[in-house]
Amino acid sequence: MTVLLFTFLVGITATLAGLLGAMTGLGGGVVLVPALVLLFKVDIKYAIGASLVCVIATSSGAAAAYVREGYSNMRIGMLLEIATTLGALVGAFLATRVSTHAIAIVFGLVLLQAAYQSLFGKNPELGPPVQSDTLANKLRLHGTYPVGGKPQEYGVRNVPMGFGMMFGAGALSGLLGIGSGVVKVIAMDRAMKIPFKVSTTTSNFMIGVTAAASAGVYLGRGYLDPGLGLPVVLGVLGGAFLGSKLLVRAKVRTLRLIFGGVILLLAAEMIFNGITGRV
Repeated sequence: MTVLLFTFLVGITATLAGLLGAMTGLGGGVVLVPALVLLFKVDIKYAIGASLVCVIATSSGAAAAYVREGYSNMRIGMLLEIATTLGALVGAFLATRVSTHAIAIVFGLVLLQAAYQSLFGKNPELGPPVQSDTLANKLRLHGTYPVGGKPQEYGVRNVPMGFGMMFGAGALSGLLGIGSGVVKVIAMDRAMKIPFKVSTTTSNFMIGVTAAASAGVYLGRGYLDPGLGLPVVLGVLGGAFLGSKLLVRAKVRTLRLIFGGVILLLAAEMIFNGITGRV
C-alpha cells in the first residue's frame, strides 16, 4: 500500500469515526482504534495516540456547532468534568494494584444492560419534561434546547447520582485506558433525566477536556505520529461537522438505536478482552 493510498483510506475511516462520535457523544476513538489496528496494522500505542487526537478533534469540531445551536449545557459539562477528572486520577493510581481483567468483564456486562435499555427501554422523553430537584435548581443546571425550531425547557434531577457515575466513568478510563463517553451519556440521560440530544452534545464537549490531558502524556512519549495524525484530524473534523448537522435533524429514536448498537459492540469487545487478558 502506497503512502498516498494509506493516507486517503485513513482519512475516510476517520471521517466515519468523527461522524459516529459526534452523533452519539462517544468520541470517534471507539471506531478508530480497532480500525487502525486491525485494518491498517498500526501499533496499538500509536493508534491510541491518534485516537486521542481524534477525540479532541471530534469535541472541538462538534462542540462549537452544538453550543451555537443551543444543545450543549456548558454548566452541566463543567460540573461533571470535575468528577470525571478526579475519577481518572484515582483510576490511574489503582491501575497497577487492581486486576483490570475482571473490571473489564463487569464493565462489559454493565454496557450490555445499557445497550438493552437504549434499544428496548422506555423513552423517557415521551412524557412531559421533568422538573429540576432542589440541588439542580440551586446549581442552575436546567436549560432549553431546540425542538421543532422552538426552545424546549428541561429539568435536571439526581445530581449526586450523576456525579458519582461520572467519577466511576473517570476511574474506568484511568484503569482500562478507554474513553468514558458511553458512561457520561448514560449518566446524563438515564440518571439525571437530561434529554438525549443534550446528553450526547454535552458529552462531546466533555470528552475533549479529558482527552487533552491524556494526549500530553502520549506526546511526551513520542506516540503521536504527524503522518498518522494529519489525516485523522482532517477526517474527524469533517465527520464531526457533518454529524452535528445530522444530529439536529435526526429523530431521538434513531440516535438511540445507533448509540445502543455501538455500545453493544463495545460491550462484546470489552468482555472478550477481559476474558482473554488483553486489558
